[in-house]
Amino acid sequence: MATIITMPRLSDTMTEGTVATWLKKVGDKISEGDILAEIETDKATMEFESFNEGTLLYIGIPEGETAPVDSLLAIIGNEGEDVSALIAGKTTPTTEEAKPAVAETAAAPEVKKEETTASAASLPKGVIVVTMPRLSDTMTEGTVATWLKKVGDKITEGDILAEIETDKATMEFESFNEGTLLYIGIEEGNTAPVDSLLAIIGPEGTNISGIAENYKTGGAPQAPVATEEAKSATAEKAESIVQEASTDAQRILASPLAKKIASDKGIQLTQVKGSGENGRIVKSDIENFTPQTASTPATAAPAKTETVAAAKPFVPAGEVFTEEIKNSQMRKIIAKRLAESLFTAPHYNLVIEVTMDDAMKSRAIINSVPDTKVSFNDMVIKACALALKKHPKINSQWREDAIIINHHVNIGVAVAVEDGLVVPVLRFTDAMSLSQIGGNVRDLAGRAKNKKLLPTEMEGSTFTVSNLGMFGITEFNSIINQPNSAILSVGAIVEKPVVKNGQIVVGNTMMLSLACDHRTIDGATGAQFLQTLKQFIENPVTMLA
Repeated sequence: MATIITMPRLSDTMTEGTVATWLKKVGDKISEGDILAEIETDKATMEFESFNEGTLLYIGIPEGETAPVDSLLAIIGNEGEDVSALIAGKTTPTTEEAKPAVAETAAAPEVKKEETTASAASLPKGVIVVTMPRLSDTMTEGTVATWLKKVGDKITEGDILAEIETDKATMEFESFNEGTLLYIGIEEGNTAPVDSLLAIIGPEGTNISGIAENYKTGGAPQAPVATEEAKSATAEKAESIVQEASTDAQRILASPLAKKIASDKGIQLTQVKGSGENGRIVKSDIENFTPQTASTPATAAPAKTETVAAAKPFVPAGEVFTEEIKNSQMRKIIAKRLAESLFTAPHYNLVIEVTMDDAMKSRAIINSVPDTKVSFNDMVIKACALALKKHPKINSQWREDAIIINHHVNIGVAVAVEDGLVVPVLRFTDAMSLSQIGGNVRDLAGRAKNKKLLPTEMEGSTFTVSNLGMFGITEFNSIINQPNSAILSVGAIVEKPVVKNGQIVVGNTMMLSLACDHRTIDGATGAQFLQTLKQFIENPVTMLA
């Protein structure tokens, strides 16, 4: 059965997109994960991948043309399938038609277009259906971390409705509409696919009975939603639960997100006082919780026992203990992307040892300038940017029909965060000074750890640097961050005996390992890049020329 692909919303502010390049043509076989096109948004040019398999039967937006979000982008189906009816019915799509079409692809292919259109057309005047937005190019589902509005609240354009956790960050989702929040479709802590019913906004007092059910029938399955009656019943039940909490720790009233954060931090919910409705423990209660030292009654020292003449063999006692941690969206995408990279790109690694004595002296001089702070990692990033300009084949990416050489240098810097790894990008790194690189890296890394990075700040890298030297790791190999062709692994600076001018002296060295995609980078090319990189790092003054 043919599947309609619509122009995706690739950023929270995107209202229309331009097809920069089609990477597939009509008649091509499509596999899940194939890149269909490069789409230019209001923030960046991003790759758009297929979540379906089949044959590309129709292209609705030619290269260079711009169309609103949810316009007909393409149709994928069985080879030879007649899609003329779908094309005729989607020439002037509406947002309401297009959004359920995406959902029916993901969850209910048997739903007819007429049913979806009917449910959209029957919306009361002024009522707006808000769906789970696609806030990054790789996002397929999202988790509502926190609702900042509740049913009955007045909403104005620009108000933040909720914080939504994507595969890359937790982002604020703002309203583009005005009215009253009439309905919440995904409760805090619950996860749902992109384009699932998130909320309904409209005039106060509007009867919206049946709308949610229509979206459940015509789109993706939704998490259970409380009506006003159910909400009051839940509040009554919550009161009884709170009263029983002292005798049953498992029934403490807390939001799913609060429970998750408490579990991650090892906080016992019985010690936390809830500030929410009916004493409900919410996210802020956990974040502001300060554990109190419990007084432990003194225990008497165990009495001495006489030695037994014939002691029994010691048999250790214990229990099998496991813990299950639900995979976050970020962890799922990391697993998917790294597996794709490792098993599709033929990796090989080149290792070189760099003398760091002069770099250490230069850094000390640079940092003696007031308000200046440069790290060794900043020096490596700068050296990489300059070396990439001299060896542009390293700054490339593989496509089935061509190798793309990037003559601009955007270096991604791997940053470890609580849920995994993110790679914020320094754009036009070669034009930055050492102090500018240092300032930008600290800013991006700080916001990455607080989950405040925008998706656009993690897009467009042409090369990646990963540094575990700060953890004492002397040498390691990384998996290439696609679509880059190479990634540099930076080890720790080690003081050890070295040979200089025929004499054994104490010196400082650092190991660098370059992982390369053999489809784009030959061994000699990678080796030449490392030689140039070594020269820059060992002679930092050359980076200032």
